[in-house]
Amino acid sequence: MSSILRTTAAALAALGLLTACSSTGSSTDAGGGAKVTVTYWDNNAGPARTPLFQHLIDEFEKANPTITVKYVGVTSSEVAEKYNTAIASGSTPDVGGVTTALLASLTAQKALAPLDDLYAKSSLNGRLAANFLATSKAASGGKGLFQLPSSGNQDVIWYRADKFKAAGLAAPKTWDELFADAAKLTDKGANQYGFTIRGGAGAGFQVLSEAYAYSGVAEMFDASGRSTVDDPKNVALIEKIAAQYKTTTPEADVSNAYPQMLAQFQANQVMMVHHNLGSTKDVKTALGDKVAGFLLPAGPDGTSVLANPVDGFGLFKNSKHQAQAWKFIEFLDSHASNSYWNENVGQIPANTEAYADEWYAKSGITKEAGDLLNASGTKLVQPPVYLPQYSKITKTDAEPAFQKVLLGKTSAAEFAKGVADALTKAQADYKSKNG
Repeated sequence: MSSILRTTAAALAALGLLTACSSTGSSTDAGGGAKVTVTYWDNNAGPARTPLFQHLIDEFEKANPTITVKYVGVTSSEVAEKYNTAIASGSTPDVGGVTTALLASLTAQKALAPLDDLYAKSSLNGRLAANFLATSKAASGGKGLFQLPSSGNQDVIWYRADKFKAAGLAAPKTWDELFADAAKLTDKGANQYGFTIRGGAGAGFQVLSEAYAYSGVAEMFDASGRSTVDDPKNVALIEKIAAQYKTTTPEADVSNAYPQMLAQFQANQVMMVHHNLGSTKDVKTALGDKVAGFLLPAGPDGTSVLANPVDGFGLFKNSKHQAQAWKFIEFLDSHASNSYWNENVGQIPANTEAYADEWYAKSGITKEAGDLLNASGTKLVQPPVYLPQYSKITKTDAEPAFQKVLLGKTSAAEFAKGVADALTKAQADYKSKNG
């Protein structure tokens, strides 16, 4: 065994994955039929999601007694590294949870099997939301379908409905209304702030999503390949956001990420927090009917542009049991399974048959987001997650740069230009290599 393989094997053993990954062999059941074990990696495991998958796996195994599914939970913060390690060692699972943010890296390493033909022949064909499929294809650089979408997410601003009502305010419909409401709800003496800014981990992409919602710019690059991040309308919103810092927001926001922002919201310290539908269960459990949500407001021209993060499943090319693995994916995206999953996580089903289900009709902000996402006239901006440098640009580089904007050490225009220049260069590099 080479030193590289020894190192990789040791790393996998330390991660507890060596026996859990890769396609496992077949055996024979008592009735003489071939039994197969399919390994599934959950890309965002945790107490809220893992029991849901265990229920679905139990149901799948009852319906398919010759297939056993081995569940491996991986946290979202570790999944990219663990997929890369598994690819390097040839130890990928049969099926894995794949977000659009992960898709580019996996397809660039040619780790996933194309799903176009499988989907075309599947009973699911025509039952998955068209915008979700389009987002999946765009996230892999337009090379085909490498992720079968399961859930749509959408940015949401959660707000304290009880506090708004007490102050005689309605949910804002524009950014200017939001900032005005934030000022009215701020009482620094009582340690109460109207808004909270994400200045720590995740700040780069969050402020860009706010900027594009405000500007209505629907393309990340213009016809010449130049990034639109520094469009004057985007810069205007970034300036407005930065002006809120320490005015209607806590001072700690400069380094706060989602957990700290949510803790402030649940502790009555902030009245509005920008996250997404993924936090539905957290905020509803903590605050019940005191909390409600609205989608990112429109900008001055009345239009709003939405990003469309999609979660789903990938079939790994090295799987020795691709037929059984695909059968498991089809089960997860079936009407009943997909509806069960999204009802419990508060996200938008990919399977359009679930839109007629009672829970979805009564889901409030989830249905509102889904209706808008699937409307024919909705503008969707597709973040260029297919760029290999995308995470570095929007996280490693953009997050400290945005903190400098909040601290007044650089301008919103300089921040936006820095991100735009980096994306423009990355896009040119990508085009030169991929056409």
